[in-house]
Amino acid sequence: MPNRARRANGPAAVVALALLALAGCAPDGRPAQTSPPPSGAETPTATSPAPSPPPAPPPVLRPDGTVRELATGLDAPWSVVALPNGAVLVSERDLARIVEVLPGGGTRVVAEVPGVAPGGEGGLLGLAQLPGDGEREASLYAMFTGTDDNRIVRMPVTGDPGAIALGAAEPVLTGIPKAGNHNGGRLAFGPDGFLYATTGDAGLREAARDRGSLAGKILRMTPDGAPAPGNPFGTHVWSLGHRNPQGIAWDASGRLWAAEFGQNTWDELNLIEAGGDYGWPVVEGIAGDPAFVDPVLQWPTSEASPSGLAAAGDALFLAALRGERLWAIAPASAAAPTAEAWFAGEHGRLRDVVAAPGGGLWVLTNNTDGRGEPHAGDDRLLLVGLTG
Repeated sequence: MPNRARRANGPAAVVALALLALAGCAPDGRPAQTSPPPSGAETPTATSPAPSPPPAPPPVLRPDGTVRELATGLDAPWSVVALPNGAVLVSERDLARIVEVLPGGGTRVVAEVPGVAPGGEGGLLGLAQLPGDGEREASLYAMFTGTDDNRIVRMPVTGDPGAIALGAAEPVLTGIPKAGNHNGGRLAFGPDGFLYATTGDAGLREAARDRGSLAGKILRMTPDGAPAPGNPFGTHVWSLGHRNPQGIAWDASGRLWAAEFGQNTWDELNLIEAGGDYGWPVVEGIAGDPAFVDPVLQWPTSEASPSGLAAAGDALFLAALRGERLWAIAPASAAAPTAEAWFAGEHGRLRDVVAAPGGGLWVLTNNTDGRGEPHAGDDRLLLVGLTG
């Protein structure tokens, strides 16, 4: 017995006492007594982590007044696009050429696109680029007016800046109605990875609201040219009732906007809804008719004739041809954004505007297309500075 008593007071007893304490019991098996919290003390409660603050809204940008020439001597330029490797390409409508803008301000001809039949407002129009992904080669997409139709083609892109080369053109979508005017022509890949294209009514006014026609529409397709999944009518058509849209851009929240030529009264800036009917030829401008989607903003045709459209920060920028100015529209997120005119009459007709990869805006003038008054050095690629 004495030996067993001594062993009970040894390390094993310490372990047993610890286990009892962890179990909330006193050494004799009764529940351990706990002291109440001091008077006035709060009983601890479980709390959820503090919610993360919402992301800061993008800045409302506007031109800072600076303009720098990046290239001169362009011939009726229509679209400008940046490749992932830093190369800059411009389409020349009437010569059917794609030229590369070099760092020193010069240009080199990359390719003359076969099959282009320039005439009136038709010719080599919009460009869009799709980077390679390891399985798919990098491609440049172009929309142009051919002998019988407007069409979209793609060409493989190779080479480094200063030595860009294009392979053979492969049809992506054909059969888009053509005319001497109202050909649309803008191309862009959206945040969803699908290719969007604007088409004019090609003088076929009633076709703009015909779901079975490709005229007077915004189209949405896969990179191979098939109707994109989720299109509202199961066809290429994303929206309809357009007269001659030539600008598309996505704002910071991913919403699609389009700039559109009116006829005699109103040019439009539209927020695009899938399946939306924008009214042409029944209405022009804001109609207040629930059957149609009204534009967010409208201008007299003398102040706009809009072509290219870009988004940067919480603002949109619209290039005006007849209006010879750059419209800054902000905030893009507002229900009723306001428009401010910049550079009115300073650079002539403006055909395209895009957000430059290094900041600011690239702007293409368009004074050599037969409708402008060219000055020495026209046409030009300009860099417009932005500030918040």
